[in-house]
Amino acid sequence: MTDQPQTETRRSPAERFFGGHPVSVILRLALISLLVGFVMSVFGVNVQGVIRGAIELFREALRDGFGIFRNIWGYIATGALLVVPIWLIIRFSKAR
Repeated sequence: MTDQPQTETRRSPAERFFGGHPVSVILRLALISLLVGFVMSVFGVNVQGVIRGAIELFREALRDGFGIFRNIWGYIATGALLVVPIWLIIRFSKAR
């Protein structure tokens, strides 16, 4: 047995859902969204382009079947534009 008392902190349903205090989580998400949005705009990526690309990918998949895999390196590079900065931000935020 340990001599340290076990204290249970009760978290509200909102805190359990958000994974922390809702205001701080929302502020962090807003900051991350701002940074990712800025990086995407630097590369010329916008919401309409992403939506159009997703629709075109779906149409291409329906039309060609597995023909979409011909463009796989382009899809990997495009996805990396979103994934890598988000991953870096998450890694840096957990490093503190």
